[in-house]
Amino acid sequence: MKTIKIIYWITTGIICLFSLGAVQMNSQMAIDGANHLLIPRYLGLEVSIGQLIGLVLLIVPAVPARFKEWAYVGYGIMYLTAINAHLAVGDAFVPYALMGIIFFGLLLTSYITFHKLQAAKNN
Repeated sequence: MKTIKIIYWITTGIICLFSLGAVQMNSQMAIDGANHLLIPRYLGLEVSIGQLIGLVLLIVPAVPARFKEWAYVGYGIMYLTAINAHLAVGDAFVPYALMGIIFFGLLLTSYITFHKLQAAKNN
């Protein structure tokens, strides 16, 4: 069980550290990135705010499991959409789409270990 807890916190921590970049949602780099992917500015802001909310939901242990579930759903949709957006505008698979796949894999690992920890806590 200790190994599962370590894997959970490492994968969740990586996802949350990556999500901290959302605080720069008004930077010129973020605006240029959204323009490159043909994403409207308002959607880029919504995704950034959603990332920050998801970060809090995933990292705070006292948050109910149901809210964490929705955070996982939101992150999953975001990563799959990012992969699709990069491929749609003709970006190279490596590193753009591959990065989305890696983070989706981290998210799945975090999700699976979260459920294993929840099952162990309920027993």
